[in-house]
Amino acid sequence: MTGSIAAYKACDFVSALVQRGADVRVVMTAAARELIGPANFRSLTGHDVALELFEPIVEPVHVSLACFGEVLAVVPATANFLAKAAHGIADDLLTTNVLAFRGPIVVAPAMNWRMWANETVQENANKLRQRGVIIVEPEEGFLACGESGRGRLARLETLLAAVRYALRRADMQ
Repeated sequence: MTGSIAAYKACDFVSALVQRGADVRVVMTAAARELIGPANFRSLTGHDVALELFEPIVEPVHVSLACFGEVLAVVPATANFLAKAAHGIADDLLTTNVLAFRGPIVVAPAMNWRMWANETVQENANKLRQRGVIIVEPEEGFLACGESGRGRLARLETLLAAVRYALRRADMQ
Protein backbone atom coordinates (compact mmCIF):
# COMPACT_ATOMS: atom_id res chain seq x y z
CA MET A 1 0.00 0.00 0.00
CA THR A 2 1.07 3.53 -0.70
CA GLY A 3 0.62 6.86 1.02
CA SER A 4 -2.80 7.89 -0.19
CA ILE A 5 -5.16 9.29 2.43
CA ALA A 6 -7.34 6.29 1.53
CA ALA A 7 -4.80 4.03 3.27
CA TYR A 8 -7.20 3.48 6.15
CA LYS A 9 -9.58 1.76 3.72
CA ALA A 10 -6.91 -0.85 3.03
CA CYS A 11 -7.72 -2.36 6.44
CA ASP A 12 -11.21 -3.27 5.23
CA PHE A 13 -9.77 -4.65 1.99
CA VAL A 14 -7.21 -6.84 3.77
CA SER A 15 -9.77 -7.99 6.33
CA ALA A 16 -12.22 -8.96 3.57
CA LEU A 17 -9.52 -10.97 1.77
CA VAL A 18 -8.55 -12.79 4.97
CA GLN A 19 -12.22 -13.53 5.75
CA ARG A 20 -12.48 -15.12 2.31
CA GLY A 21 -9.55 -17.42 3.07
CA ALA A 22 -6.69 -15.48 1.49
CA ASP A 23 -3.21 -15.60 2.99
CA VAL A 24 -2.28 -11.92 2.74
CA ARG A 25 1.14 -10.25 3.02
CA VAL A 26 1.28 -6.48 3.32
CA VAL A 27 4.00 -4.17 2.03
CA MET A 28 3.81 -0.55 3.16
CA THR A 29 5.71 2.39 1.71
CA ALA A 30 7.19 4.99 4.06
CA ALA A 31 4.39 7.40 3.11
CA ALA A 32 1.74 4.78 3.93
CA ARG A 33 3.24 4.38 7.40
CA GLU A 34 2.71 8.11 7.98
CA LEU A 35 -1.03 7.51 7.63
CA ILE A 36 -1.63 4.13 9.29
CA GLY A 37 0.46 1.80 11.40
CA PRO A 38 1.75 -1.65 10.45
CA ALA A 39 0.28 -3.14 13.65
CA ASN A 40 -3.20 -2.91 12.08
CA PHE A 41 -2.16 -5.18 9.23
CA ARG A 42 -0.13 -7.50 11.44
CA SER A 43 -3.30 -8.05 13.48
CA LEU A 44 -5.47 -8.59 10.41
CA THR A 45 -3.13 -10.97 8.58
CA GLY A 46 -1.18 -12.68 11.35
CA HIS A 47 2.04 -11.85 9.45
CA ASP A 48 4.76 -9.28 9.86
CA VAL A 49 4.39 -6.27 7.59
CA ALA A 50 7.21 -5.71 5.12
CA LEU A 51 8.49 -2.16 5.37
CA GLU A 52 12.01 -1.74 4.04
CA LEU A 53 13.85 -2.99 0.98
CA PHE A 54 16.57 -4.91 2.83
CA GLU A 55 14.82 -5.51 6.12
CA PRO A 56 15.28 -9.04 7.42
CA ILE A 57 12.08 -10.46 8.86
CA VAL A 58 12.63 -14.20 8.60
CA GLU A 59 14.46 -13.91 5.30
CA PRO A 60 15.54 -10.91 3.24
CA VAL A 61 12.45 -9.52 1.53
CA HIS A 62 14.16 -7.67 -1.31
CA VAL A 63 12.21 -9.61 -3.97
CA SER A 64 11.14 -12.66 -1.98
CA LEU A 65 7.57 -11.38 -1.68
CA ALA A 66 7.32 -11.39 -5.48
CA CYS A 67 7.49 -15.19 -5.27
CA PHE A 68 4.53 -15.30 -2.88
CA GLY A 69 0.92 -15.18 -3.91
CA GLU A 70 -1.22 -15.43 -6.95
CA VAL A 71 -2.18 -11.75 -7.21
CA LEU A 72 -0.38 -8.58 -6.24
CA ALA A 73 -2.75 -5.72 -5.32
CA VAL A 74 -1.67 -2.14 -4.66
CA VAL A 75 -4.51 -0.60 -2.65
CA PRO A 76 -4.48 2.39 -2.55
CA ALA A 77 -2.06 3.54 -5.23
CA THR A 78 -0.76 7.09 -5.47
CA ALA A 79 0.20 9.07 -8.57
CA ASN A 80 3.80 8.62 -7.44
CA PHE A 81 3.43 4.83 -7.45
CA LEU A 82 1.78 4.88 -10.91
CA ALA A 83 4.72 6.86 -12.29
CA LYS A 84 7.30 4.55 -10.74
CA ALA A 85 5.54 1.39 -11.88
CA ALA A 86 4.94 2.72 -15.40
CA HIS A 87 8.61 3.61 -15.82
CA GLY A 88 10.21 0.66 -14.06
CA ILE A 89 11.55 2.58 -11.08
CA ALA A 90 12.28 0.21 -8.22
CA ASP A 91 13.48 2.38 -5.35
CA ASP A 92 11.51 0.84 -2.49
CA LEU A 93 10.25 -2.55 -1.40
CA LEU A 94 6.86 -2.22 -3.09
CA THR A 95 8.10 -1.13 -6.52
CA THR A 96 10.91 -3.70 -6.47
CA ASN A 97 8.43 -6.51 -5.85
CA VAL A 98 5.99 -5.17 -8.44
CA LEU A 99 8.74 -5.39 -11.05
CA ALA A 100 9.67 -8.92 -9.97
CA PHE A 101 6.11 -10.29 -9.64
CA ARG A 102 5.05 -12.62 -12.47
CA GLY A 103 1.31 -12.90 -11.80
CA PRO A 104 -1.59 -10.53 -12.34
CA ILE A 105 -1.34 -7.11 -10.72
CA VAL A 106 -4.31 -5.06 -9.51
CA VAL A 107 -3.79 -1.34 -8.91
CA ALA A 108 -6.45 0.86 -7.30
CA PRO A 109 -5.54 4.55 -7.57
CA ALA A 110 -6.83 7.03 -5.00
CA MET A 111 -5.89 10.70 -5.13
CA ASN A 112 -7.19 14.22 -5.58
CA TRP A 113 -9.38 14.52 -8.68
CA ARG A 114 -7.00 17.06 -10.25
CA MET A 115 -4.14 14.60 -9.94
CA TRP A 116 -6.16 11.73 -11.42
CA ALA A 117 -7.23 13.96 -14.35
CA ASN A 118 -3.62 15.03 -15.02
CA GLU A 119 -2.43 13.97 -18.46
CA THR A 120 0.79 12.45 -17.13
CA VAL A 121 -1.04 10.38 -14.52
CA GLN A 122 -3.45 9.14 -17.20
CA GLU A 123 -0.52 8.25 -19.49
CA ASN A 124 1.09 6.27 -16.66
CA ALA A 125 -2.18 4.43 -15.91
CA ASN A 126 -2.59 3.65 -19.62
CA LYS A 127 0.98 2.39 -19.88
CA LEU A 128 0.28 -0.01 -17.02
CA ARG A 129 -3.00 -1.14 -18.63
CA GLN A 130 -1.13 -1.86 -21.87
CA ARG A 131 1.18 -4.13 -19.87
CA GLY A 132 -1.78 -6.07 -18.50
CA VAL A 133 -2.09 -4.39 -15.09
CA ILE A 134 -5.70 -4.26 -13.92
CA ILE A 135 -6.45 -0.64 -13.02
CA VAL A 136 -9.47 -0.26 -10.74
CA GLU A 137 -10.72 3.19 -11.63
CA PRO A 138 -11.23 5.66 -8.79
CA GLU A 139 -14.80 6.68 -8.12
CA GLU A 140 -16.56 10.01 -8.08
CA GLY A 141 -17.31 11.44 -4.67
CA PHE A 142 -16.27 13.53 -1.70
CA LEU A 143 -12.49 13.62 -1.24
CA ALA A 144 -10.33 14.16 1.84
CA CYS A 145 -9.39 17.64 0.59
CA GLY A 146 -13.03 18.71 0.93
CA GLU A 147 -13.71 18.72 -2.80
CA SER A 148 -15.70 16.29 -4.90
CA GLY A 149 -14.50 14.54 -8.02
CA ARG A 150 -13.15 11.32 -9.48
CA GLY A 151 -10.39 10.21 -7.16
CA ARG A 152 -11.96 8.20 -4.33
CA LEU A 153 -10.72 4.67 -3.81
CA ALA A 154 -13.11 2.21 -5.42
CA ARG A 155 -15.67 0.52 -3.17
CA LEU A 156 -14.65 -2.66 -1.38
CA GLU A 157 -16.93 -4.82 -3.56
CA THR A 158 -15.28 -3.42 -6.70
CA LEU A 159 -11.79 -4.11 -5.33
CA LEU A 160 -12.71 -7.68 -4.41
CA ALA A 161 -14.24 -8.24 -7.86
CA ALA A 162 -10.97 -7.08 -9.43
CA VAL A 163 -9.01 -9.58 -7.33
CA ARG A 164 -11.41 -12.38 -8.32
CA TYR A 165 -10.96 -11.39 -11.98
CA ALA A 166 -7.17 -11.40 -11.55
CA LEU A 167 -7.32 -14.88 -9.98
CA ARG A 168 -9.32 -16.15 -12.96
CA ARG A 169 -6.73 -14.63 -15.29
CA ALA A 170 -3.96 -16.34 -13.32
CA ASP A 171 -5.74 -19.69 -13.64
CA MET A 172 -5.92 -19.28 -17.43
CA GLN A 173 -2.16 -18.74 -17.75
